[in-house]
Amino acid sequence: MTDTNMKVFGIGQMKTGTTTLGHCLSTFGFRHRSYYPKLLRQAHRGDYSNVWDVVDRYDSFEDNPWPLLYQQLDERYPDSKFVLTTRRDSETWFGSMVAHARRRGPTAEKQIIYGHGWPARHKQDFIANYEAHNESVKAHFADRPDKLLQVCWETGSTMTDLASFLGLDPELAEELPRLNSASASTTSTSGWIRNTTKYVLISKLRIDPFRYRGFDA
Repeated sequence: MTDTNMKVFGIGQMKTGTTTLGHCLSTFGFRHRSYYPKLLRQAHRGDYSNVWDVVDRYDSFEDNPWPLLYQQLDERYPDSKFVLTTRRDSETWFGSMVAHARRRGPTAEKQIIYGHGWPARHKQDFIANYEAHNESVKAHFADRPDKLLQVCWETGSTMTDLASFLGLDPELAEELPRLNSASASTTSTSGWIRNTTKYVLISKLRIDPFRYRGFDA
């Protein structure tokens, strides 16, 4: 890495190629941290006490809770860079969310971010959230284009693009793998039933999903 003070935050929403981004950053030699459900639960409650400790121990990040915290991260780590992963269009992203829910069942992660556990029943809300997040991120960095890189692996973004943005040797780049695709991801039937049953119970009882430890994030 060229700057030991630089941290890299992937702030694209889930199902936008975040796993591929994590692979790239790890390949570049960053100490990487991906999805962190404990911090997502804490951030949802407004508790950031452990967030900074975790960030201080790693160099790069993607998946939740990081997209929810980009403004705070930008303020606290001014030398950082941010990567907004996106899909070719909103419909493609939503299709991946529906497929993910079919495999995993409803999750607390979707419930708290989008307001619903089942994407297929709330298409408008999910797409509105996704598009609003992307526009908010771009507006936040509009006057600092050197801080934000928007990538879409489906439309030709490459690992070389990422290396150049981060000021790294382009020779570190390699061919992009296809990671965490619908065809490659599996979830056990028991896990799907467990998530679905708990989601129904939590919805009926109006319990905060993140306070129910047994509910997968």
